[in-house]
Amino acid sequence: MLGLLIDYALAMALAFAVFRYTFLDYNGFVVTGTYVLLQVLFIPTIGGSIGHRLVGLRVIPLAGGWVGPWRPIVRSVLLGLAFPALVWDSDQRGFHDKVAGTVLVRG
Repeated sequence: MLGLLIDYALAMALAFAVFRYTFLDYNGFVVTGTYVLLQVLFIPTIGGSIGHRLVGLRVIPLAGGWVGPWRPIVRSVLLGLAFPALVWDSDQRGFHDKVAGTVLVRG
Protein backbone atom coordinates (compact mmCIF):
# COMPACT_ATOMS: atom_id res chain seq x y z
CA MET A 1 0.00 0.00 0.00
CA LEU A 2 2.87 2.38 0.74
CA GLY A 3 4.24 1.91 -2.78
CA LEU A 4 0.81 2.70 -4.21
CA LEU A 5 0.55 5.87 -2.13
CA ILE A 6 4.02 6.98 -3.24
CA ASP A 7 3.16 6.37 -6.88
CA TYR A 8 -0.15 8.18 -6.64
CA ALA A 9 1.46 11.16 -4.88
CA LEU A 10 4.09 11.36 -7.63
CA ALA A 11 1.37 11.16 -10.28
CA MET A 12 -0.58 13.95 -8.57
CA ALA A 13 2.49 16.16 -8.32
CA LEU A 14 3.45 15.58 -11.96
CA ALA A 15 -0.11 16.11 -13.20
CA PHE A 16 -0.44 19.35 -11.24
CA ALA A 17 2.97 20.56 -12.50
CA VAL A 18 2.28 19.73 -16.15
CA PHE A 19 -1.37 20.72 -16.39
CA ARG A 20 -1.14 23.71 -14.01
CA TYR A 21 -4.33 23.36 -12.04
CA THR A 22 -4.96 23.50 -8.32
CA PHE A 23 -6.53 21.01 -5.95
CA LEU A 24 -9.79 22.91 -6.36
CA ASP A 25 -9.72 22.03 -10.08
CA TYR A 26 -8.84 18.40 -9.33
CA ASN A 27 -9.47 16.13 -12.29
CA GLY A 28 -9.13 12.45 -11.37
CA PHE A 29 -8.83 11.38 -15.00
CA VAL A 30 -5.69 13.47 -15.49
CA VAL A 31 -4.09 12.11 -12.32
CA THR A 32 -5.10 8.52 -13.11
CA GLY A 33 -3.79 8.86 -16.65
CA THR A 34 -0.50 10.20 -15.32
CA TYR A 35 -0.35 7.32 -12.83
CA VAL A 36 -0.90 4.76 -15.61
CA LEU A 37 1.73 6.44 -17.80
CA LEU A 38 4.31 6.33 -15.00
CA GLN A 39 3.57 2.64 -14.40
CA VAL A 40 3.89 1.82 -18.10
CA LEU A 41 7.21 3.68 -18.34
CA PHE A 42 8.89 2.38 -15.19
CA ILE A 43 7.80 -1.26 -14.89
CA PRO A 44 9.70 -2.43 -17.99
CA THR A 45 12.67 -0.11 -17.43
CA ILE A 46 13.44 -0.38 -13.69
CA GLY A 47 11.41 -3.49 -12.83
CA GLY A 48 8.61 -1.69 -11.05
CA SER A 49 7.19 1.71 -10.36
CA ILE A 50 9.10 4.23 -8.27
CA GLY A 51 6.90 3.39 -5.29
CA HIS A 52 7.50 -0.34 -5.78
CA ARG A 53 11.25 0.11 -5.91
CA LEU A 54 11.34 2.43 -2.87
CA VAL A 55 9.58 -0.19 -0.73
CA GLY A 56 11.65 -3.07 -2.12
CA LEU A 57 9.23 -4.62 -4.60
CA ARG A 58 9.40 -5.42 -8.30
CA VAL A 59 7.05 -6.69 -10.98
CA ILE A 60 8.05 -9.85 -12.84
CA PRO A 61 6.25 -12.06 -15.34
CA LEU A 62 5.13 -15.45 -14.03
CA ALA A 63 6.88 -17.17 -16.94
CA GLY A 64 10.18 -15.45 -16.08
CA GLY A 65 12.33 -13.21 -18.25
CA TRP A 66 11.71 -9.57 -19.12
CA VAL A 67 8.27 -8.17 -18.41
CA GLY A 68 8.13 -6.64 -21.91
CA PRO A 69 6.04 -3.70 -23.09
CA TRP A 70 2.51 -5.16 -23.22
CA ARG A 71 2.28 -6.54 -19.67
CA PRO A 72 2.78 -3.15 -18.00
CA ILE A 73 0.19 -1.59 -20.31
CA VAL A 74 -2.46 -4.22 -19.53
CA ARG A 75 -1.60 -4.26 -15.82
CA SER A 76 -1.58 -0.48 -15.46
CA VAL A 77 -4.78 0.20 -17.40
CA LEU A 78 -6.60 -2.39 -15.29
CA LEU A 79 -5.06 -0.97 -12.12
CA GLY A 80 -6.17 2.51 -13.19
CA LEU A 81 -9.73 1.21 -13.24
CA ALA A 82 -9.26 0.37 -9.49
CA PHE A 83 -11.78 -2.47 -9.41
CA PRO A 84 -9.33 -5.20 -10.51
CA ALA A 85 -7.01 -4.32 -7.64
CA LEU A 86 -9.83 -5.05 -5.22
CA VAL A 87 -10.27 -8.60 -6.56
CA TRP A 88 -7.59 -11.13 -5.74
CA ASP A 89 -7.07 -14.89 -5.58
CA SER A 90 -5.83 -17.26 -2.89
CA ASP A 91 -2.23 -16.35 -3.76
CA GLN A 92 -3.01 -12.67 -3.04
CA ARG A 93 -2.50 -11.74 -6.71
CA GLY A 94 -4.80 -9.02 -7.94
CA PHE A 95 -6.93 -9.45 -11.05
CA HIS A 96 -4.72 -6.94 -12.88
CA ASP A 97 -1.66 -9.15 -12.22
CA LYS A 98 -3.48 -12.34 -13.23
CA VAL A 99 -4.60 -10.91 -16.56
CA ALA A 100 -1.14 -9.46 -17.29
CA GLY A 101 0.64 -12.64 -16.18
CA THR A 102 2.73 -10.77 -13.63
CA VAL A 103 3.45 -11.02 -9.94
CA LEU A 104 4.74 -8.49 -7.40
CA VAL A 105 7.74 -9.85 -5.45
CA ARG A 106 10.26 -8.62 -2.91
CA GLY A 107 13.61 -7.76 -4.37
